[in-house]
Amino acid sequence: MVRLLTILSVSLWLVAGSPATGWGKDALPAEPDLSSRVDELYDHEARLFILLYSLRGNGQIDYVTGRLVQEYSRSSYGNPVYQTEVQPLFYWWNHTMWSDPEEDGVNGNERIYQENTEFDLSRYKPCLFNGQPC
Repeated sequence: MVRLLTILSVSLWLVAGSPATGWGKDALPAEPDLSSRVDELYDHEARLFILLYSLRGNGQIDYVTGRLVQEYSRSSYGNPVYQTEVQPLFYWWNHTMWSDPEEDGVNGNERIYQENTEFDLSRYKPCLFNGQPC
């Protein structure tokens, strides 16, 4: 009887008490549709193509993805052209930065890279020109 209770307790702990990714954090939502994209950036130093989203649709950035850039060039019109990985390597959401080393999309195997952090947009757009963000 004691052995049965021990097995039952351990089984219950494994099913209900095992920590999920982000222990106490909400699960990372899937990458949003491009219609909620607010802006895009290229981080030359990290070679990341960064997409900024507003999930609430109010223009406030609340979800960010970063894809590795494989190749960078300019079109015949001078516009940048990026060849990126299909899925992001990094996600910023809900004050947390997530890493997806397998780059296989949001499927539950993402890892918390850093908690209590925000995406620092001022690193890419630090100035104002005539009162307008540059």
